[in-house]
Amino acid sequence: MQATIEKYPIEKLRNIPKPKKYEYPPYSKIYMELLSDDGRVLYHLRENFRKIKDFIYTLPEEKLRQRYTEDNWSIKELLTHIINDEKIFACRAQRCATFDKTTLDDFEQDDYSLCLDAGERSLDSIFEEYATVRHSTIVMFNGFPDEALMRSGVAIAGISNRTVRAAAYHIAGHELWHMKILKERCLNIPTENGIL
Repeated sequence: MQATIEKYPIEKLRNIPKPKKYEYPPYSKIYMELLSDDGRVLYHLRENFRKIKDFIYTLPEEKLRQRYTEDNWSIKELLTHIINDEKIFACRAQRCATFDKTTLDDFEQDDYSLCLDAGERSLDSIFEEYATVRHSTIVMFNGFPDEALMRSGVAIAGISNRTVRAAAYHIAGHELWHMKILKERCLNIPTENGIL
């Protein structure tokens, strides 16, 4: 399913400037700090998917199911968490871009991954969904008019607004954050020279 991502030509990917601090809630800072300020967030979303897929397929099946502590997700559950978060933040971006003024709901991340038996799915099935969602995300953000990127929506209770372009960067940074944790804390792989 990797072809779904790679068939979208790199030269057709627009630049989206990195958001300013006032465009996202403070907790997102940890994600934003992992991203370069080159405006190529859609390119990075495309390429990071490929790198993550290549890396995960090098791991043996027993590692994919293993929980590194009782409270942690397995690698398969982590991958589905990344997919679920991307779906939700892409939906929020769509709603903000189209002036949807209803309150953006929160979601319980643990329920999403654990209730769907992610650990029992095949890696091929997970990456088929991952590729489809990623392709959709890239195409959506690539198609927004410039003025839509600075729109924001009504905040979830207690969380400040986020611009549409900040949602794109959230998706990219959130993915990197979890890959960094996975490599450093679970697999003892240093990331000083790059997460991917």
